[in-house]
Amino acid sequence: MKVAGVRVALTLALALAAALACVWLRTPIPWMIGPLLATSIASILGAPTRSYGPFRNAGQWLIGTALGLYFTPQVVALVASLWWTIVLAIVWALALGWGFGAWLHRVNSKGLTGTDQERRVTTYFAAAIGGASEMTLLAEREGGRTDLVAAAHSVRLIIVTLSVPFAVMAAGLQGIDPSLPGPRTFSAIGLAVLLAAAMGGAWLMNKTGRANPWFLGALIVSMGLTMFGIELSAMPQWLSNTAQLVIGVSLGVRFQREFLGSAPRWLLSVALGTVGMIVICGVFALALSYATGLHPATLVLGTSPGGIAEMAITAKVLQLGVPVVTAFQVCRLVAVLVLVEPLFRRLYRTNGISG
Repeated sequence: MKVAGVRVALTLALALAAALACVWLRTPIPWMIGPLLATSIASILGAPTRSYGPFRNAGQWLIGTALGLYFTPQVVALVASLWWTIVLAIVWALALGWGFGAWLHRVNSKGLTGTDQERRVTTYFAAAIGGASEMTLLAEREGGRTDLVAAAHSVRLIIVTLSVPFAVMAAGLQGIDPSLPGPRTFSAIGLAVLLAAAMGGAWLMNKTGRANPWFLGALIVSMGLTMFGIELSAMPQWLSNTAQLVIGVSLGVRFQREFLGSAPRWLLSVALGTVGMIVICGVFALALSYATGLHPATLVLGTSPGGIAEMAITAKVLQLGVPVVTAFQVCRLVAVLVLVEPLFRRLYRTNGISG
């Protein structure tokens, strides 16, 4: 236990140094990109990096709370008016995930062990856009390779998290679609009440077995308070930075040396497919921008095949339509969690692929 604590502390020290270096270099989202890159490289080189689950939970709780502060009544009205766009983006994400899974199956089916049904389950759930841990559990329930599914989602998340912010910054698009949170002044008592309420929401969602409970529970409570004009406190920047740091660490430590050597052909195909999805989603975002009048950069983040927390953090730091990005990502996540398994059974069980 003591050794594990030392490893966590050293990993956090490395992450902090990397974050400060990225701040100095003026990279996008330095407090997440720096820790993610540093811990990924250290892990691949064989360093004994380690993440601590409760720290990631706390990071998601803080980020969810901070994002909820953007949902003022005026912003909620704007998001509600975009309901048809969000529905279209959900359909797009489900179709894109299915297409990615079909491609993975074609490329990897001969190299994977197991029956055709097991290979189909593995490629289908590995390609779903969102809900990484939940997709791994669903794959296990259907008889797929959970190690490959988890690896695919890890590769997808890290590629999107690293590439999209740099692409947005390189294009000079940061700060062009700013949204301001409701409360803009700090109150120690107000912040304590806000965080306690958000913690209650996260705890309740965790107890009831909901997906992404620490992020979504905190987001829902904070968003609900802001919607009704209850402004308790702004979120201090140092807390937001700390949350980004621990989330970056939790992503980076997944890339152990054994992980990369376990199925190189599979990981390469996932990486290539992820790059392709990023490009295709960019084209889709441009089309949505033309139809809605929203800025393309905001819709790129809202429709990109990344993680909800990571894309929302990117929108927050780069000032790119935080509420719209968050709404798109949250609605997509809920739809994926609800629909992906029934769609699998309808698409493949009825076609004789599953017994």
